[in-house]
Amino acid sequence: MTAKKVKTNGVETAYRFDGPEDGRVVLMSNSLMSNYTMWDWTVPALADKYRVLRYDTRGHGLSGVTPSPYTLSQLADDAVALLDALGIKKAHFVGLSMGGMIGQQLGARYGDRVHSLSLCDTACEMSPRSVWEDRIAMAREKGIAGMADATLQRWFTAPFAQRAPGDIDKVRAMILGTSLEGYIGCGSAIRDMSQSTMLLKINAPTLVLTGRQDQGTTVEQATVIHRLVHRSRMLIIEDAAHLSNIEQPEQFNRVVRGFIDEVDKTL
Repeated sequence: MTAKKVKTNGVETAYRFDGPEDGRVVLMSNSLMSNYTMWDWTVPALADKYRVLRYDTRGHGLSGVTPSPYTLSQLADDAVALLDALGIKKAHFVGLSMGGMIGQQLGARYGDRVHSLSLCDTACEMSPRSVWEDRIAMAREKGIAGMADATLQRWFTAPFAQRAPGDIDKVRAMILGTSLEGYIGCGSAIRDMSQSTMLLKINAPTLVLTGRQDQGTTVEQATVIHRLVHRSRMLIIEDAAHLSNIEQPEQFNRVVRGFIDEVDKTL
């Protein structure tokens, strides 16, 4: 099934469904500098039972690009507007990195729209602010292509990069396909993020999942989320950095599917 588009919250959003039409919806939200194909490694583990809905965040993939900066509340509003446009009242949510930041907003501000949250390789605060100011400045100077190598080194462990060049090439293509304005817009949202207090409002069952070697959103940052979300559990995936769903898909898929199944049985 190819991508479709719908106008949501003032921007065209590209989305795709996989799985049975009568299945409960799982909404999946991508990381910065990627698109919904980052979930190609994950969808097969869900689509036998669930109606998997993937979309491209504003400024990414095939979705529209609006002038920067963006905010995480705006990006969460986009996700809810997509559910509204498609007539979906409630969904399980899976987000990685920026997607997990959006998921925190959904859980705190739109708790009636989520059955569960899987917050993967993410954080609720980003400090120091200067790191993101430097990255945005570098993007303006060198373009997205000038950031690809350093990004891939942060996102994956060296052993994985050596054994899976095909996967690395796919991710590189996602990075290079990201618009500069979209990167700056979403990067600004991450730079300005301050969501710790918001996490206290989340009541949905929550899985906090992270790669042991994740440099961008560390185990310590995941632990903060786990401690603040009172119905959460945390699991660390060994031998994985930032895109743990791609580096260790079997582990990632087993944990996420098991968690969603467990919650789904109670609905």
